Amino acid sequence: MNSPKKVNTTNPVEQLNDLIIDSIQDIKGKNIIKLDLRQLEDAPTDFFIICEGDSNTQVSSIAGNIRKRLKEEAETMATHVEGEQNSLWILMDYFNVVVHIFYKETRKYYELEDLWSDAILTEYETL
Repeated sequence: MNSPKKVNTTNPVEQLNDLIIDSIQDIKGKNIIKLDLRQLEDAPTDFFIICEGDSNTQVSSIAGNIRKRLKEEAETMATHVEGEQNSLWILMDYFNVVVHIFYKETRKYYELEDLWSDAILTEYETL
């Protein structure tokens, strides 16, 4: 796990995105993508960050690590969290960034990336 560091506020949303992605990689989250929705007229937020875990336990651990690191390093909390009870799809709303943490089979079923295929997609390495 990385040591805590304060987020650089020169571009707070991009810095928040980087911290979220690093938090996912800490717990070995897979198939990480960022969807930039800013150019889409009816987008509910600026960014979606989507990843998956191989088990409900891993999905829950990824969400917990994001929550912990953003609270400690960026001094921010999610405005809303859903799906923690069964950990098949946990949604964490950070206003400008919404994080979707899926169980692998659930992600295949909903195909969220296809629903927002007009967004600018960035893929991240699975560590």
